[in-house]
Amino acid sequence: MTIPVRPLYPPKPRPGDRIAVISPASGLPGQFPLPYELGLDRLSKEFGLIPVEYPATRKTDATPRERADDIHAAFADPTVKAVMATIGGDDQITVLPLLDRELIRANPKPFFGFSDNTNLLVYLWNTGIVGYHGASVMCELGRPGAMNPLTAESLRAALFTSGPYELRPAERFRDKDVDWADPVALAAEPETRPGDGWSWHGPERVVEGRTWGGNLEILSWLLMADREIRSDLSVYDGCVLVLDTSEDMPAAEEVFRILRSMGERGLLRRFPALLMARPKTWSFAHPNSPEEAARYAREQREAVLRALAAYAPETLGVFDVDLGHTDPQLVIPYGGQVRVDGRGRRVSVTY
Repeated sequence: MTIPVRPLYPPKPRPGDRIAVISPASGLPGQFPLPYELGLDRLSKEFGLIPVEYPATRKTDATPRERADDIHAAFADPTVKAVMATIGGDDQITVLPLLDRELIRANPKPFFGFSDNTNLLVYLWNTGIVGYHGASVMCELGRPGAMNPLTAESLRAALFTSGPYELRPAERFRDKDVDWADPVALAAEPETRPGDGWSWHGPERVVEGRTWGGNLEILSWLLMADREIRSDLSVYDGCVLVLDTSEDMPAAEEVFRILRSMGERGLLRRFPALLMARPKTWSFAHPNSPEEAARYAREQREAVLRALAAYAPETLGVFDVDLGHTDPQLVIPYGGQVRVDGRGRRVSVTY
């Protein structure tokens, strides 16, 4: 597998274009149609795009082959100008071996997704195509009440524009989920709480490079399966590591162990900068109190800093960045350029 020296930013769609809506991870639209339909409606009315569904988009038990076929169909269709995942899941790693790299390389398109879709983003990175970490139909577009303005602004810029875009911290954020089967809950604006901005650690320098990373749990599975992780680790030299954790809320010690394994492999030190997402601290399985949530976030940050101190002490770290499993959510170009200014305390990406 040869990665092109210059990663390709696929051509952007324009309002009025068709966008593929696929479920390469989980077919939850079939189980929870309310947020899915809401997301489709906003994709059409607020962004002016025409959603195109595929056979497995709403299928809750789609096989890896069926999901791979949808990916191929979406990329191969010349009338489709972008591709967006409905949601994440936990087994997209089984789809990767079934994908046709040459078909996708010959038909590059902007792909939007995160969480389990880290699998496909890493695959695109290795194919030489810039993807977009963030934005799914059910979560960001199907948000209760209305789309968060910061999310909508970032997604609009990522979808339709090319060039630099400065990220900024959210003034308020949401951590608690709502019942997707309850239309009343989906109609109400969710409760938010004040944000504390981003936290900066490490040397005050400027780092510019391509992004790589994604959901930490998914990366750990790829590392265990030895899939889509390059054996020549020098390809990651100078890249900016982007990480988040999911609603499964891995324990701080597990986060440290994953990063430790990356460090032992010689991977962690390749990245001169890290953008670490605000962690998800509440779920239906773990309905933390505010005090428990704060402790979870604190312990995770300490675990990451402990791993950096041991394996990448010169890495510049930015914590609580509004990416991944958080609301609002900033879209990060995956494999695209990012500038992390440790002196000016600013982060900008190139869409």
